[in-house]
Amino acid sequence: MPADTTALDIPLDPERQPDADAFVRAAMDWHFDPETGSPFWLRRAKTLDFDPRADVKSHDDLALFPNVAGELRTVPVADLVPRGLGSRPAVAGVFESGGTTGAPKRVWCDQDWLDRVTAWSNANLDAHGFPRGREWLGLTPSGPHFVGRLFEESARTHGTVGHRIDLDPRWVKKLIAAGKRDASDAYAEHLIDQAAEVLRTQDVGVLTITPPLLERLARREDLVDLVNRKVRAIRWGGTQLDAESRHLYRTEVFPDTVLYGHYGNTMILGIAGERAGLGDDDPCVFDTYSPYITFSVIDPATGRRVPYGERGRVVMNHVSRTLLLPNNLERDLATRLAAPEGRAGDAVADIAPVAEFEEETVIEGVY
Repeated sequence: MPADTTALDIPLDPERQPDADAFVRAAMDWHFDPETGSPFWLRRAKTLDFDPRADVKSHDDLALFPNVAGELRTVPVADLVPRGLGSRPAVAGVFESGGTTGAPKRVWCDQDWLDRVTAWSNANLDAHGFPRGREWLGLTPSGPHFVGRLFEESARTHGTVGHRIDLDPRWVKKLIAAGKRDASDAYAEHLIDQAAEVLRTQDVGVLTITPPLLERLARREDLVDLVNRKVRAIRWGGTQLDAESRHLYRTEVFPDTVLYGHYGNTMILGIAGERAGLGDDDPCVFDTYSPYITFSVIDPATGRRVPYGERGRVVMNHVSRTLLLPNNLERDLATRLAAPEGRAGDAVADIAPVAEFEEETVIEGVY
């Protein structure tokens, strides 16, 4: 008899918080049953020194898994699709990492997951006072990066239409690595020039942008005036926005505009959202879409979680019907904080990249 995996089918209700341990057990049954699991995980299970269906009984047990993210550089993406989704699942896209370090890693995404993470993100925007029904402008990567697809869905479902300025973080990384800082600066200014045209001619109410590009926009007084006159909310995304700059934007540069951050990457097919209700002097705390997306902040030398309030490396987990990617050690440092009541994993604050990751220098560029 097939295992009961109905615990994975959480309604599209951001307030619904299922039991994380029961959710993880159902996911193990789904991803490691020969009838429903993906070819990748069914093969990989034979190399594990534990039985996921028998030994992974709680959210904390996800730490038993090896970090397989690096293997996704060469795994055929079709091998990541669970058999239980049928021969023709509703594919929303194939997405890649690789914006800052190393060759790209690939994951797939179906429409069910995209609908879920978009609904969760939209609820966060509501909690922060983002206006619904406005036009959006996004300076974001398009394919193969997940953030571009999420922008499209957010603009369509929370707003009306999304104006796009495409950016290529890999090209900027390549320029900086080659010592061509002038060329990378010229490219970034080219992006701001394009955004200026949209802001001048269109009724933009929401701006999605990366911290380095927001800094460049803020250098131009005419664009600051335009944003303050038209834009009611700014959603920034990327690795970091330092506390001093965040405070300056919120209190002086864009005082009447909501400023909201998100943090995530393609490998978790989603984001963590800035906690609502933070004051101007509070650190920017990010909460995850638990139990689908969860973080742990660890000491990489021991693998154990650091105490609350201490800094460590971020470990990310994605667990859903669509994808299983547990125990992925990321390139970021963060301060460990308690998650909201009822949510699994850790909240994080004060995000900053490590200097090197997987034997490569980390280059942020336009992120």
